[in-house]
Amino acid sequence: MPPLPHSSGPRLHDWLLFLLAPVFFSSNLIFGRGISGEVGPFATALLRWMGAAILMSPFLWQERQACLNFVRHHTALWLTLGILGMGICGGVVYWALTLTTASNATLIYTTSSLFIIVFQWLFQSRAITRLEVSGMVIAFAGVVAIVLKGHPEALLQLSFNIGDLAILVAAIAFAAYSLLLRRPSVRAMPPLPLFALLALSGSIVLIPPGLVEIAMGGPLPDTAMEFAKLAGIILFASIAAFYCFQHAVQVFGPGIAGMTLYLMPPVSILMAVVFLAERFEAYHAVGIVLVTGGLILATAPGRKTG
Repeated sequence: MPPLPHSSGPRLHDWLLFLLAPVFFSSNLIFGRGISGEVGPFATALLRWMGAAILMSPFLWQERQACLNFVRHHTALWLTLGILGMGICGGVVYWALTLTTASNATLIYTTSSLFIIVFQWLFQSRAITRLEVSGMVIAFAGVVAIVLKGHPEALLQLSFNIGDLAILVAAIAFAAYSLLLRRPSVRAMPPLPLFALLALSGSIVLIPPGLVEIAMGGPLPDTAMEFAKLAGIILFASIAAFYCFQHAVQVFGPGIAGMTLYLMPPVSILMAVVFLAERFEAYHAVGIVLVTGGLILATAPGRKTG
């Protein structure tokens, strides 16, 4: 997506897409519930991004010359984005969730927004404001309140394993992916063809691990319900979520866009209450207030988006 003119600030639809990103990412809770035991993790990721690439192929064809030029002149960057955003943050995360708890994964993955800010500070000389730090701390406290169910002492009982390490790797990979989306060559691409290219890249890099998993007996979808869950992941948690996130990166910068990850736990809770009939507890309310307040503080007018 071409960069916005310096004189124009975020518009209403920019903020709407910003807020929709965590909603669509959190739809994994609805469509992905139970699929991890029914379909292999790398097969799920491969089918997810192959499906997204196929659905987005008309945009590839429409801008085929620009897409060919991008792939020809920026092959390494194209494949790196696929590895980071779709390979590691797809197959590796699905695999890690077979080894660790959703609570651990949520707490660790939200640190991606912290890594984005740190990477910008290290590699782009971007100053970190006090408001931003304060907002991140408050928002992260809200995530912790939700994950620990309002019992701070439960933090001492959390155990970590190789699955947690894999989630941490994915959090770092997503931070790197977010920063690479700001490269001039990436920003010069129209948004929909760009996403189609990234879905194709993700499909390509996931073919080897996906085929190995299938050859070793990894399960594939074979029921209508499994295909329905996979379709939901493709349409909402993939196409819609990544498009909204990439738009947020281009408009607000990777620092603010990465903070949408803090919204995922409270949004997931609300979706679980609505669609899965789960109970809404007092600690949910505390967490949502902290996360929302922290985000408002960190994204207050007057700070640099970077």
